[in-house]
Amino acid sequence: MRETSARLLKLLSLLQTRRDWAGADLADRLNVTPRTVRRDIDKLREIGYPVNATAGVGGGYQLGAGAEMPPLLLDDDEALAVAFGLQSSAGGSVAGIGEASLRALTKLRQVMPSRIQHRLDALRIDVVDRPARAAVDASVLATVAGVCHSHERLRFDYRTHDGTEARREVEPYSLVRAGARWYLLGWDLMRQDWRSFRVDRLVPKIPTGPRFTPRELPEGGAAAFVARGISSAFTLVQARIRLHAPIDTIAPMVDEEWGTLESGTDDTCTILLAGGSLQSIARWLSAFDTDFTVLDPPELHDECRKVAEWHERLSARYRASSA
Repeated sequence: MRETSARLLKLLSLLQTRRDWAGADLADRLNVTPRTVRRDIDKLREIGYPVNATAGVGGGYQLGAGAEMPPLLLDDDEALAVAFGLQSSAGGSVAGIGEASLRALTKLRQVMPSRIQHRLDALRIDVVDRPARAAVDASVLATVAGVCHSHERLRFDYRTHDGTEARREVEPYSLVRAGARWYLLGWDLMRQDWRSFRVDRLVPKIPTGPRFTPRELPEGGAAAFVARGISSAFTLVQARIRLHAPIDTIAPMVDEEWGTLESGTDDTCTILLAGGSLQSIARWLSAFDTDFTVLDPPELHDECRKVAEWHERLSARYRASSA
């Protein structure tokens, strides 16, 4: 009996690791006959595991989806990953799943071997009970994910960053997560162009629209398109500055998302900086810890003078504190 139970667990583990298994391959892995494999498959079905079978050449067995959730067989690393994910999601970017996550984590901990519990305890985090500013309702996320999968048009009310509300209709393609925020990539039917929308700002309208034939995604795919949109939102101004330091010294300080370097003389280089305002760029320049010359735009000169005056006042306060 113990041998049979161990074999069933091993069979279940094999079925979970690959989409399709030939009966002969399973028999070889388990060191039993194909007939024994068929009997073990029947036993798994009796306890709730939906195992599909196809006959003939190329046939085999496949673990399918059932009406209820049967127990899962996880190795140590998989169980730890699931537990840590549940623990983290309690205060994550999706609203409405915190309580369910904690219930699932409690159930998982009850059957965990002590060796895994110790590893989980070492990774324990404290969750602050404060909804994220861009938290998305779980039901909204599920609705949007569903229409992306089924290729159905989606109508929704949308609130832009300035508070304006409007009705939009799109062909939804993909959900993209960037940090704590979720975005929907879709083909805007009114503008006849690709657009990304923050999911926490949209309210889906049910029922959904007709099915559509998927278009070719924009260059780089959904994630790249959303990343470009996020970057452009923070790239409102640009400035060119000559830094009085070698390019090899400056290069490690520059991220390609907000700065581009051009080589100059042996002891200078030119940087093209992107930012949300000239004021922020003027303040960034101190981080390079070197002399610099503003090349463009002329308005940056005024902002640099304001930063210099601010530093002079700050310096006076520090000097006065030790007088």
